[in-house]
Amino acid sequence: MERPFPTVAVVGLGTMGAGIAVAIAQSGRRVIGIEADADAAGRALGRIEEATARAVRRERLTDAERTALLGLISVGDRLDAAATADLVIEEVPEQLELKREIFAELDRICPPETVLATGTTALSVTRIAAATARPERVLGLHFFNPVHTMKLVEVVRTVLTSPQASEEAAAFARELGKEPVAAGDRAGFIVNGLLFAYLNQAAAMLESRYATREDIDAAMRLGCGLPMGPLALLDLIGIDTARTVLEAMYEQSRDRLHAPAPILGQLVAAGLLGRKTGRGFYAYDAPGSSRAVAEASAGGTARVAGRPVASVGVCGSGTMATGIVEVFAKAGLPVLLAARSQEKADRAKAQLAKSLERSVSRGRLAAEQRDAALALVTATGSYADLAGVDLVVEAVAEDLAVKRDLFAVLDKIVKPGAVLATTTSSLPVISCATATSRPHDVIGMHFFNPAPAMKLVEVVSTVLTSPDVTSTVLDLCTKVRKHPVECGDRAGFIVNALLFPYLNDAVRMLQEHYATVDDIDTAMKLGCGYPMGPFELLDVVGLDVSLTIEKVLHQEFREPGLAAAPLLEHLVAAGCLGRKTGRGFRDHARR
Repeated sequence: MERPFPTVAVVGLGTMGAGIAVAIAQSGRRVIGIEADADAAGRALGRIEEATARAVRRERLTDAERTALLGLISVGDRLDAAATADLVIEEVPEQLELKREIFAELDRICPPETVLATGTTALSVTRIAAATARPERVLGLHFFNPVHTMKLVEVVRTVLTSPQASEEAAAFARELGKEPVAAGDRAGFIVNGLLFAYLNQAAAMLESRYATREDIDAAMRLGCGLPMGPLALLDLIGIDTARTVLEAMYEQSRDRLHAPAPILGQLVAAGLLGRKTGRGFYAYDAPGSSRAVAEASAGGTARVAGRPVASVGVCGSGTMATGIVEVFAKAGLPVLLAARSQEKADRAKAQLAKSLERSVSRGRLAAEQRDAALALVTATGSYADLAGVDLVVEAVAEDLAVKRDLFAVLDKIVKPGAVLATTTSSLPVISCATATSRPHDVIGMHFFNPAPAMKLVEVVSTVLTSPDVTSTVLDLCTKVRKHPVECGDRAGFIVNALLFPYLNDAVRMLQEHYATVDDIDTAMKLGCGYPMGPFELLDVVGLDVSLTIEKVLHQEFREPGLAAAPLLEHLVAAGCLGRKTGRGFRDHARR
């Protein structure tokens, strides 16, 4: 294929348009910048000159490269200058009629072979293309901000976009040093289509007072490895922008999960748009600042004192149980590792010893620390030995009947006043609590796998949990160097309630042939900075585990949009469960 689009016009030179113009000129192409009037054109040229000067100061460009780059860019205020362009990229504000007017005029001005691209993030590319007589030469080119660092470009095709135009646009993006992904035309495309539904649910979670903004954000950063929490990210994006995207998504999908949470509208009406106004979900030290500042407390009551915890017991012999034992032992707490038989308990302690030895070999733990931790662990095949501990953590199979049976046993064994905790990730804590005669002593303590490495613990209080029990577990988490977040007893708690609907949306996107597994994963990693794409993560978690959690969420909230995607159910029925079976959304046996 010949080098596509040697001359490119960019209509609208705000932050995004100016960034695109510079990236195009860096590829050696001529750029025609077009603004609404002479004053706007002057300001735009100033932005480009300042951005390139900053690049020189940061040694991303040399002075000579900057001079050559600026020589390729012209900026004016006449739309008919686009007549000599091979590609026109529109980057004006997100107003459908404005974009349609510009495209109708470009259609009149430009030769028939010119490709017209919109940079919209939320509007229908098809409706924009319909303003022209060349819909087969119209597509979306969605760059991400800041353009000079973000590698992703979504190439959005309509039902009428020609394959040639899409291929040329993808080749053009690659020549700019970008990674193009192909997407169909629906609100949000790939990244925003998956991201904004998740952000919306986080806002709704805060609005319902289920958890604090700090705990929601910490949970998603520490539990999923995300670069930012959802509420901080909404402040960065702009709450008005997020609401606009969600409105467009809801208009197309009519999915209630896309209907903007009322709190978003309230913040917009109050002019609290996030960082750009100095206040949104958080307060910042100045408009445009990234530094959040502490706010005066609303005058909540102080937390009650917790109970003393001098020794703990952990029930279970699997990976999670062994990991939790390691956490407590490394923090200096005596631990009883209780399994259904002495053989299972001994095997679990042997696995613990291997884990500690690995930490020593990697320089993360001293040999003396390893020995001290092992000495604090006693393996037992009898739950009766737990009688004297101050706190018991249940980490057995994720089966409610099994857990309830165990809690009934612990109720008869463990001393009065001891705390009973379950590590369930998806089952109701209250169901474990009501298997005992002391539901006020029962709480959720949801560790994340691998427990020694993951900092997050969700502390889940039921309607019957005593406040001093909650305080006990929060204090204990701090003592063992974990970050606790508080939440109530409802399906998914914080992390899974936000994570798994996002994963389910990705499966639906694939199921509808909207984009490929690789393009969706690439888009979320490059567009959002996620450590793994949704399908990579599903294959690691296990499709059967994911399906179970999806069903629990749907059963609890009864939202149609939370129903498990049929494709996920079909893969589980076929035994394709992810990495553990060698095949899930990808074939791992061949890798």
